[in-house]
Amino acid sequence: MESLAAGTVALLAGLFFAAAALYSSVGHAGASAYLAAMVLLGVPQGIMKPTAFALNILVASLVGWRYARAGHFRWRLFWPAALLSVPATFAATLMPASPSAFKIVLALALSVGAGRLARSGDELTPLIRLPFSVPAAMAAGGLIGVLSGLTGTGGGIFLSPIYLLLGWAPIRQVAATSAFFILANSLAGLAGTVSANQPPPPVVLAWLPSVALGGWVGSSLGLGSLAPVILRRILAAVMLVACLKLVYG
Repeated sequence: MESLAAGTVALLAGLFFAAAALYSSVGHAGASAYLAAMVLLGVPQGIMKPTAFALNILVASLVGWRYARAGHFRWRLFWPAALLSVPATFAATLMPASPSAFKIVLALALSVGAGRLARSGDELTPLIRLPFSVPAAMAAGGLIGVLSGLTGTGGGIFLSPIYLLLGWAPIRQVAATSAFFILANSLAGLAGTVSANQPPPPVVLAWLPSVALGGWVGSSLGLGSLAPVILRRILAAVMLVACLKLVYG
């Protein structure tokens, strides 16, 4: 693999810090933004997915631990979504990249959810208020796992709006669930890339401190003074970034 210039490595470290800080405030780890930054700066495609998964693992571990310590994690919300998502992520990581039409449809779905979250007031009114359903969460998790493996993300960008817009949990419980969901999927995704002979590059070690610091800053904001409406609007912005990455990345 061609080595990256020192300036590129440093610039990516700054971008990764900002992404981790923004995403971790809503329980996410930042993979879609990491991928967008790497595309922008011309990082070789073969190392993008393993790099994003590796950075995700660190940030999601930190964020999940902090949200769990604060009492927001609920096992009953996590395990149904993760049960099918983890093997689906591993399998999809080995598949060819998704076609452009699929990416556009997915971006449209994310943009609708983002618009709904951005327009919500202090109290989010779910699109359809449904009791939490284990089979529905399992089905959603399986589909999200495929999307995670294909796109090189942890899947939180897809899971969070489902839980929020169906009224399954408040924002901080969703953030905690998403963090552990992302961790599980990213571990599966990294295992898939490694098995395909695409391990993370050594330079990823230079970026780990940046995303760890960003994850700490963002999760502190998410657990602290930010109101739920602000968190939802941050999540909407994150989803729109993911849309742009899908369409133009």
